[in-house]
Amino acid sequence: MEVRTLVYLAVSLIVVYATKKFVDKVKLPAVTGYVIVGVLAGYSMLNFLSQKVINNFSIVSDLALGIIAFSIGVELNRETLSKLGKSIFFIAFFEAFTAFLFVTLVTYLIDPSALYRALIFGSIASATAPAATVYVIQQYKAKGPLTSTVLAVVGIDDAIALTIYVFASLFATSILTGTHLSVAKIIITPLIKITLSLILGGSVAFLYYVIFRKIRLQDELTIGIAASILLVMGVAEYFKLSELLAVMTLGAVLANINPMLANRSQRTIEYFSPIFLPLFFMFAGARLNIRLISKIGVLGLIYTAARFSGKIIGASVGAFLGKAPKVVKKFTGFSLLPQVGVAIALSLAVQKKFGTGTYGKAGVDMATTIINLLLFTTIITEIIGPLLTRFSLGRAGEISMKD
Repeated sequence: MEVRTLVYLAVSLIVVYATKKFVDKVKLPAVTGYVIVGVLAGYSMLNFLSQKVINNFSIVSDLALGIIAFSIGVELNRETLSKLGKSIFFIAFFEAFTAFLFVTLVTYLIDPSALYRALIFGSIASATAPAATVYVIQQYKAKGPLTSTVLAVVGIDDAIALTIYVFASLFATSILTGTHLSVAKIIITPLIKITLSLILGGSVAFLYYVIFRKIRLQDELTIGIAASILLVMGVAEYFKLSELLAVMTLGAVLANINPMLANRSQRTIEYFSPIFLPLFFMFAGARLNIRLISKIGVLGLIYTAARFSGKIIGASVGAFLGKAPKVVKKFTGFSLLPQVGVAIALSLAVQKKFGTGTYGKAGVDMATTIINLLLFTTIITEIIGPLLTRFSLGRAGEISMKD
């Protein structure tokens, strides 16, 4: 590693520290502060965190997503799921699918000739990034039915969003190439990816349990859980599976096999969080180019409004049908708006698949529009989202607003 890279990392951590002290004084969620500072330091403004510098730190973002995914997975234990019941699954399905429908519909109405683009837009809109939500919950030490519901929903949401994207991608490919899709391919392809991700995470969880179930030394647990998360992420990336879903499965299976080992592993992971998570949000902000507003314009605002409406309305409908507690019906949707991470990962997948010219100029134009729109709208979701999450948790009485 170059000396210059180490200096960038050191300065970034100093900025993180200063930002944390500032947001604590003004009572803002730390995530919002990190993203705003990232935008200011990014290549669209001060250019301290240039694209090259951010690429050099890509491993930081990968590790942060691994930590976040594991933290969510640990919450998906039998006790929590049975206590909250079927409402979690109703909420997760309706908030993701309603956002997909709303965004697909409005973007199709804007340009009826580009159904393929509307489907991809909608599939990406269905995703909720767990990173910001989890970090706000950790920052304010929130506990209660709303907190547990939100953590469970953002975990399940990734699997649903991935499934919707795989279907949408297949249909978009069919439209662009003029080919006919068989029912078998439509059903089997997403199921294979999801099943393999679950098997990978579950297998590594069982292996970790067998080796470390009797280990009490913190150092050994740290090595073990770090190796497990990295192994799952590496294998998932190699075989083009869902890294987040696989790591969440690692945490969920471990939590249900041995809750004590899962909790001790989670406490070990939390030692790394203050380093990786703030950097993840700051680097995410640095990727955003505020000059894109002139190119995205009305489409970006319509996309954001449709997605917010879909998430909030869908979550409320799901909570009602699932007979969730009143506080869950009222506030869950407002905690599901952040989109950095999962959605950007999906937009990069679109760029990789459709942006190479394989599917013609229409595919390239779609990929370019999507990546630019997602980078722009993420500014909105990562500033407004954490604020609304804190507001919801506060109104639900699950955090101390003096923290």
